[in-house]
Amino acid sequence: MFDIRIICDPADEQDITRALTAAFECDPIQRRPAHNGHRVRLYTKAFHPDPAALLNDTPETTEAGPTAWPAPEDAYATAPGITYEIAWTASTARTATESPHGDDVDREYWLRKAALLDRIALEHEADGVRNGTDEIAAHAARQLIEIDQDTEGDYSGAPYGPEHPATLAHPRGYVRQEYARWSDNQ
Repeated sequence: MFDIRIICDPADEQDITRALTAAFECDPIQRRPAHNGHRVRLYTKAFHPDPAALLNDTPETTEAGPTAWPAPEDAYATAPGITYEIAWTASTARTATESPHGDDVDREYWLRKAALLDRIALEHEADGVRNGTDEIAAHAARQLIEIDQDTEGDYSGAPYGPEHPATLAHPRGYVRQEYARWSDNQ
């Protein structure tokens, strides 16, 4: 069992509810207004599906899977080296915490941090190392998704926006999608 929280446009609520109930056995979905007043928050408890049911993927489910996202080698083709990104991320975080004005870091920080952690996890996965970096990368991806859900228009949303069920199912894929778009515009 796990908790699900979704922030979405009211127009998408029915589609999201339908997708959730199709993918999981859920408690009744509770609806609350979002803080910005323009979106809604949906809350539910979901239960893992029967593993046998997962073997019967429909084409729609397959499309929303990892192959719908940019391949890591494409998304990170022009990314700086990992060591450079570690230094940039640490420096940016330090600058923000030492600022007398209490400046927050911007979306670029969260995107680059999530991409960095995804790249580190990918290296460990390629080497067969299981040390939790995949979960750390997924957590950073979910932070970016939450930021994108709470802001307007600073994300590409192609093929999936931050509220889409495929994004919630594959948060690291969302990071690759957004990083590829961001790096193309640099």
